[in-house]
Amino acid sequence: MGAGGDGMSVAAALRLARGAFTLDLDLAVTAGRTLALLGPNGAGKSTALGLLAGTIDLDSGSVVVNGRVLDDESTHVETEHRRIGVVFQDYLLFPHLSVLENVAFGPRSSGIPRAAARSQSVQWLDRLGIADLASTRPPQLSGGQAQRVALGRALASNPELLLLDEPLAALDVEVREEVRGELGRFIHDWGGPTIVVTHLFDDVVALADDVVVIERGRATQRATVRELVQAPATSYVSRLVASWSDD
Repeated sequence: MGAGGDGMSVAAALRLARGAFTLDLDLAVTAGRTLALLGPNGAGKSTALGLLAGTIDLDSGSVVVNGRVLDDESTHVETEHRRIGVVFQDYLLFPHLSVLENVAFGPRSSGIPRAAARSQSVQWLDRLGIADLASTRPPQLSGGQAQRVALGRALASNPELLLLDEPLAALDVEVREEVRGELGRFIHDWGGPTIVVTHLFDDVVALADDVVVIERGRATQRATVRELVQAPATSYVSRLVASWSDD
């Protein structure tokens, strides 16, 4: 599936204050690695993704993707001009458009001509195993199919960074495990740097190489998945690991 390319990397220093909440977080991820942002609700995980994507403005800090400065004291690249693919928690597919048109929206929004965008989208539908759904509209899709469409839309624009915001939260428990495994394979095959936000330890184990635990806007642990399981640094992580081990 590969689009990631060798040498791609992300380095971000995210600083934001909103009322009583402050986010102070440094992140780094390289091509072929998936970084999980793990933390309880309200910890600042989705805010971090918004800062990376440019939908939320930094108070200070920087975002650098593949050597290109997207945010710092003197620079702010608008969201539509960042080569960042995002899969939202509820997928945000356009219900009035077909699957093919939804996926083509990604490259079209990046300025790719219509015919080329549709051609790229057909290839992604084939890679994701949903070419037979090209003319289907989102209300007729299962949760797993909708996730593949959302992933295809994000990847069809040839992003330098893939962001996944609670990508399995909208799925029924019965299908979540199967789709989790598929998603992990798709991310691995893509090969670019990926950041996934989750509060589920099962997602971390299945999808991530590295983990940053966020609690109250701060990183309380940075580790590989194995290190996190072997030596959880906070009571929050200990509870998650214990619950996962008991399953």
